[in-house]
Amino acid sequence: MSNQPVIKNAAAADLRQSLQAALQAASDFGATAAEADIGTGHGLSVSVRQGEPENVEHQRDKALSLTVYVGQRKGSASSTDLGGEAVREIARSACDIARHASPDPCAGLLEPRYLARTIPDLDLVHPWNIDPEQAIDLALGCEREALAADRRITNSDGALVSTYTGCHWYANSNGFIGGWDWSTHSVDCAVIAEDGAGMQRDGWYTKHRNPLLLEPALAVGRQAGERAAARLGSRRLSTRRAPVIFEAPVASGLFSAFVGAISGAALYRKASFLLDRLGTEVFAPHLRIHEQPHLKCALGSAPFDSDGMATCARDLIQSGVLQGYVLDAYSARKLGLEPTGNGGGVHNLIVEANAQDLAALLLTMGTGLLITDLIGFGVNQVTGDYSRGASGFWVENGAISFPVEEITVAGNLLDMYKNIIATGSDVDWRGNVLTGSVLVDGLTIAGE
Repeated sequence: MSNQPVIKNAAAADLRQSLQAALQAASDFGATAAEADIGTGHGLSVSVRQGEPENVEHQRDKALSLTVYVGQRKGSASSTDLGGEAVREIARSACDIARHASPDPCAGLLEPRYLARTIPDLDLVHPWNIDPEQAIDLALGCEREALAADRRITNSDGALVSTYTGCHWYANSNGFIGGWDWSTHSVDCAVIAEDGAGMQRDGWYTKHRNPLLLEPALAVGRQAGERAAARLGSRRLSTRRAPVIFEAPVASGLFSAFVGAISGAALYRKASFLLDRLGTEVFAPHLRIHEQPHLKCALGSAPFDSDGMATCARDLIQSGVLQGYVLDAYSARKLGLEPTGNGGGVHNLIVEANAQDLAALLLTMGTGLLITDLIGFGVNQVTGDYSRGASGFWVENGAISFPVEEITVAGNLLDMYKNIIATGSDVDWRGNVLTGSVLVDGLTIAGE
């Protein structure tokens, strides 16, 4: 097929050969179709605590997963050994499993017309040539800065520096083969602040594919210390109803719940609060939410999905209206719809900002709650009911008044989405859901 990429190095050629060997072995043992993926990589992770190194860990990973179809029966097996005999053994095992499985009329490979024809270079690999001693020094400096950020910082949960470089390859018996290299790096720190009223813990981290674009380690430490100290003196609120701002790092959870509700598995099981809502207004009319899988160097970027389907930019929400679902090959067949290139999930979900930074959102809100941390997983995907433990800050007249803790925020996502007043420009780029802080009107805050 014309999609086949140029092999840049011997390692990639070996992975491609292993994939082809797995598909051939599956055919030899009676599979009518097969697909395989390989992931390999290596990394370094170091942690320090209280000025001393705690752990130095070198990682080297390699795994092959093979899925076979015998008619409409499916079987899977995997191995960390890519040798010829091991590959044939997992092919035999997968085919044996398939023969004992129940037939599923929706099982099978993605139809060839959907397969990616080109593999764009998305600039996803930037190795970090850092040795353990350098990583330890970086982590120690980060922790020192956190401890020095405020005299009330009395203890440390440590600092972590990690780097990983890997590659992903996928092939199937419809003639598709493709892959890409990738990297991810991070610096993380958490500390404990203490005063006469008690202790508080908080932290900060930076993450990027390119180590040159990480926040400076000292800045990470300083922010970790400042966030922990700011939480001292936290108190509970009386139960009330008030507007709430979800700070950008926690706001992503609101939209992860949305993605879960429009994903194929939830829809065909009829276990979604957004069932049969295509073409209807489910968010405030100013909201646009779109997927951008080809952003250069972004953490959620991918040229094709786990089925081999080309990813593409598309709107999920436009003017508040639901434009499409999130479907892989299997769920699309179950629903009688077209696949959307979302095998494995969404890729760089962007919530468009319609406001300025967090400070501007605080002024817009006036009086209400700023949430900086959430506890638990209190989201009912069937009804949309939302209830999470929370901590953060009470805001008066657009300015932070005092820290709060041991409260619960509750509502229903159907109402919360429509009551989004503003989304901030302070986008958190450290994940796959790219959103700024979000101001929601009228949530129940349960406290004393």
